[in-house]
Amino acid sequence: MNPGKRIKIVLAKPGLDGHDQGAKVVARALMDAGFEVIYTGLRQTPEAIARIALDEDADVIALSSMAGSHLPVCRKLKPLLEQAGLADKLWVIGGNLPAQDHDALRALGFSGIFPSSSKLDDIINYIRTHAP
Repeated sequence: MNPGKRIKIVLAKPGLDGHDQGAKVVARALMDAGFEVIYTGLRQTPEAIARIALDEDADVIALSSMAGSHLPVCRKLKPLLEQAGLADKLWVIGGNLPAQDHDALRALGFSGIFPSSSKLDDIINYIRTHAP
């Protein structure tokens, strides 16, 4: 990462998930930590997430999923991000993510996995350490 460049994060709420309080808390913490955050709002399609990440030249694509649809959404999103040339960006996901799904999420390219109980400092430090 260029020392003078702020890390830009696109934070998206995919699918029909209508719970965004946690995403807003995380977005505020990331902004307070000095990141540039583009919050997409609720009910984003994988196509919209990939387009926004590309248009915004995001360093990090972050998803917040509370509704249990994280695996199908990530399976649809992965090839879209790859086609958009975003495979080298950091992909992270947080929310209601059962432990038995973590390996599948990692296999899809989501290296940062943050269940609902994760500490904000852990998310911030992970992004600082791993963002391209």
